[in-house]
Amino acid sequence: MAIKQLTVFVENSRGRLAEITGLLAAHDINMRALSIADTQDYGILRLIVNDTEKAMRVLREKDMLVQITDIVGLKVPDRPGGLSGALTVLDQAEINLEYLYAFFTNVDDSAVVALRVEDNAAAEKVLRDAGYSMI
Repeated sequence: MAIKQLTVFVENSRGRLAEITGLLAAHDINMRALSIADTQDYGILRLIVNDTEKAMRVLREKDMLVQITDIVGLKVPDRPGGLSGALTVLDQAEINLEYLYAFFTNVDDSAVVALRVEDNAAAEKVLRDAGYSMI
C-alpha cells in the first residue's frame, strides 16, 4: 500500500522553510517525515504528514506548487547492511530507485525508509517476497 507524500517546490530563501512548517502547524497538520534537497535558487521539500489532502489545500492557498506522489514505506532491519539488502533486491529485480529518505520510528528494531521507485506495486511484491515488510 502506497504512502501519500507531498512534494513542495520552495524558493531557496531565508525563512521559507520556517514559514511552511509554521503554516502546517497552525492548521494542526503533523509532519511525520521530511526531506529537502536544494539548489542555489529553489528546493524540493518532500513531506509525509497526517492529513495529506488538507496540507495540500493549505499550501496551495498560499500559491505554493504542491503535488502528491505515491511512495513505498519500507521497514528494514536497524543494523549495518539493513538497507543494502533491500536495495539489492530492487536492483536484482531491475526496479529503478529514484530517491529515498529515512525517518525514525520505534517499531520492532526496524528503520523506516521512504522509497520512490518507478513501479510501487512491483517493488512492494519483490520486497515482500524477500521477507521485507511495508508500512
